[in-house]
Amino acid sequence: MILKISPSGQRKLFSKTSQSQGKSYRLLLLVLPIVLWFGYKQVEKSFIKPQALLVLGGSTKDLEREKFAAKLARENPDLPIWVSSGSTNKTYVKRVFAKAGVDPSRLRLDYKALDTVTNFTTLVDEMEAKGISSIYLITSDYHMRRARVIGEIVLGSRGIAIKPVVVKTGNPPEPIEKSIRDGARAILWVTTGYTGATLSKSYRTPP
Repeated sequence: MILKISPSGQRKLFSKTSQSQGKSYRLLLLVLPIVLWFGYKQVEKSFIKPQALLVLGGSTKDLEREKFAAKLARENPDLPIWVSSGSTNKTYVKRVFAKAGVDPSRLRLDYKALDTVTNFTTLVDEMEAKGISSIYLITSDYHMRRARVIGEIVLGSRGIAIKPVVVKTGNPPEPIEKSIRDGARAILWVTTGYTGATLSKSYRTPP
């Protein structure tokens, strides 16, 4: 069977595709200058030794993030460790770090975040209050681009620099639309204090 699309159907399909691309381009034009500015500020602080570790939690397939962070924490024995919305099994998380020889008193398990944007917005005030000006950011390779865009805006707005540390998985990077969308949400938070959960739903992209 051969599927045929009428000229009017082609025009509708083209129109929908153009509208979707138009939304992405408008978001890109909004986000890019801000990201570049914060990126410049991050470079200025790139020589500051990180003062904390931030691990971004994920699904059950991302438990390697905690294991990787535990090894890095062992190599940096003076740094506090934030795990944002990681495994809900606190006993498991503590056991991972204890097995690596990490003092449990260094751990701060936080479960307020609902997504990658709130991974940062729920912790930035506490980090700023503690005088932290640079962190190690730990997440999976496919997730790092989006995490950096958000982190450089949210943390950068408080003068906190990021040193990314990638957990290799071999998975392909996320669609760039996710970085653009959540970058816009991060800017919204900086300017209004609102995380833009409804915006996230409006610009939903494939997982």
